[in-house]
Amino acid sequence: MSETLGQKQKRFAKMIPRLIDKAHELGYEVTLGDAYRDPRVFGDLGVKIAYSAAYSCHKIRLAIDLNLFKDGQYIKNDAGHKLLGPWWESLAPDHCWGGRFDDFNHYSLTHEGLK
Repeated sequence: MSETLGQKQKRFAKMIPRLIDKAHELGYEVTLGDAYRDPRVFGDLGVKIAYSAAYSCHKIRLAIDLNLFKDGQYIKNDAGHKLLGPWWESLAPDHCWGGRFDDFNHYSLTHEGLK
């Protein structure tokens, strides 16, 4: 039996501390970017408002943007994420790293085709 969305959301929330710990282990500091994108601001799933994609795992609580810092400087490219992203993907088949689609600080679980 496959996971419900709620079960997946809980598993995702449980995995985020491991992602942050791995970033620290690799020598990075982190701040959190977008996680949940409220439909009152970004539109319901399938609707594009502001900068959010119409179909986004952020809208269903299955994505987070993680900002990496090295020596106090924000990393504005995929450096660092090139190590962290593949590690994240290695944890489970539904773990997705946005570096595969030009969104390098995006970490998510796939759900019904959404990344």
